[in-house]
Amino acid sequence: AALQAEIRAYMAQTQAAGVMALKNGEVVFEDYGLGFGPTGRWTSFSVAKSFTSTLLGAAIADGAIASVDTPVTEIIPALAGTAYDGVSVGQIASMTSGVAWNEDYTDPDSDVAKMLAVTPVAGESQAVTYARSLEREAPAGEKWVYKTLETNLLGLIVEQATGQSLAAYAAAKIVEPAGFEGGLFWMQDLTGGNIGGCCLSLRLADYARMGQFALEGGDGVVPDGWFAEAGSPHVDFGNGYGYGYQWWTYPGDMYGAQGIFGQAITIVPEENLVVAVVSNWKTATSAPARDGFRALVGSIREAAAEDRQAMVEAALAA
Repeated sequence: AALQAEIRAYMAQTQAAGVMALKNGEVVFEDYGLGFGPTGRWTSFSVAKSFTSTLLGAAIADGAIASVDTPVTEIIPALAGTAYDGVSVGQIASMTSGVAWNEDYTDPDSDVAKMLAVTPVAGESQAVTYARSLEREAPAGEKWVYKTLETNLLGLIVEQATGQSLAAYAAAKIVEPAGFEGGLFWMQDLTGGNIGGCCLSLRLADYARMGQFALEGGDGVVPDGWFAEAGSPHVDFGNGYGYGYQWWTYPGDMYGAQGIFGQAITIVPEENLVVAVVSNWKTATSAPARDGFRALVGSIREAAAEDRQAMVEAALAA
């Protein structure tokens, strides 16, 4: 009861619309706020990035992309002669391309604010059009900078390689095998392409199911060990924090997806635990709310560990 009260207090403090926790694939907590409910849809923002990375894994498993070492220009020849020359698919996935970028959501002149407003060029993705304007600031593989454009490019790489839209490919490679309840809608840019770096519309239960799909390894969809690789720190920020292939890594061998305004899926492999939240924060980013969610996951993890200990003790006493 104390843990349930802690979760509900966090929800009230951070304007959360829903929290769901899965233990061993079973729902152990589910609650809603802000008039939201089980059949409602919530926009993911950057949680979509981890879906796009999963589709990269699927495209590699399908043989449509040779490996994460494949040069980006091999799949998108239109990027030849740009700052993306010499950058690999894996460097895009880990955001270590070395291309300069400004992701300040409060700056109307930032790259992230301007990238989808760039005038569409016939027959070309807006991601490529904007990428042409960028410059290199570091050698490929040496510097990490968070760039939504790169996930948009990653989505385009998957589309070009597979010949399918991200939404169609996701329907076959995530929605169906993960057993989503409510399907998935994916935002489009001005040229009609799905935006790899943002904006899925899905139910809270399906945020959680995505975490469960990753936890179970995505068997038959992605290469063996894909999520262990994608959810491990290719970039180390220190103190247990890092960045993998479009997944954030956290202390305690946890990893997850997160998006602005308070969306997150956190995966705790050790406890077979997934916790998902959707929110309506007052600001795009909030360190206290994000830290609060990690603390909440810590409390749920602790309760799960105690449960496991109690089960072991009961088994030994039998």
